Amino acid sequence: MIKIGTRGSDLALWQARFLQSEIRKLGLDSTLSIIKTKGDKIQDLSFDKIEGKGFFTKEIEEALLNHTVDIAVHSMKDLPTEMPQGLVLAAVSYRANPADVLLVNEDKASQNDPLMLRPNATVGTSSSRRKALLIDIRPDLVIKDLRGNVPTRVAKLKSGEYDAIVLAKAGIERLELPLEGVVMRELYPREFVPAPAQGILAFQCREEDREMRKTLLKIHNAEIAECSNVERRVLKLLGGGCHLPLGVFCEKDVVGNYHVHAAYSPNVDEPLRKINISYSTTVGLAEAVFEKLKNNN
Repeated sequence: MIKIGTRGSDLALWQARFLQSEIRKLGLDSTLSIIKTKGDKIQDLSFDKIEGKGFFTKEIEEALLNHTVDIAVHSMKDLPTEMPQGLVLAAVSYRANPADVLLVNEDKASQNDPLMLRPNATVGTSSSRRKALLIDIRPDLVIKDLRGNVPTRVAKLKSGEYDAIVLAKAGIERLELPLEGVVMRELYPREFVPAPAQGILAFQCREEDREMRKTLLKIHNAEIAECSNVERRVLKLLGGGCHLPLGVFCEKDVVGNYHVHAAYSPNVDEPLRKINISYSTTVGLAEAVFEKLKNNN
């Protein structure tokens, strides 16, 4: 029986059950092991105030190394670019819609604005990237930290604590959340650039476990990995974790060219640097994006 390590939120469990269904197609049975991470335990701080990296992954990775579980499933955007010694990223999933969405409380929505946001609206997010992008679009907005799982965040919006909140569309779609009383505006990912690897699931195992690596390779999405590797390489070059104000989105067109859209700020309160770049190959693409972001051109 394969043991899958996962966080306990509704979305994390959806992700783990997706993995279960994929390996069941290969004739393999599995069970879930729910593990609380640092990010789950600390709910009163925004991400940039929590020390270290991997605060949604570290405890699950430790369970892998301790042989308590056989596979770890993560939201790939939460997975640090540096793997602990002895672990490998064995496979990635399909990519759900990578866009962020703005959810606006219907009672506080403005019909005179494309985003339905009235002047000086209070918008909830604890993501440095989303804060920087929102301020770039609408400097008048009041950004207020927002923590909790996806249903909790939506409940806080509906209760009137916020005029609007920003979430990943992938999570909303996967959980099929009821959104009565809420207006949803999808934010175009080439402009409101998502986090590196947003919408993708990552499957991790022990480097020494060759059989598990072979199994996971059967469900690996190589084409998605091409683009996510570019996005995560940019993140690694910038030396950041998920607290970094960085959005990177790489897409491959029908003729095989790669297009990268990126937005970066060294700090939330500094102006955003935005770039678009196209290559016919992924070789050197992340490095070219990094250079343009660092040189602000």
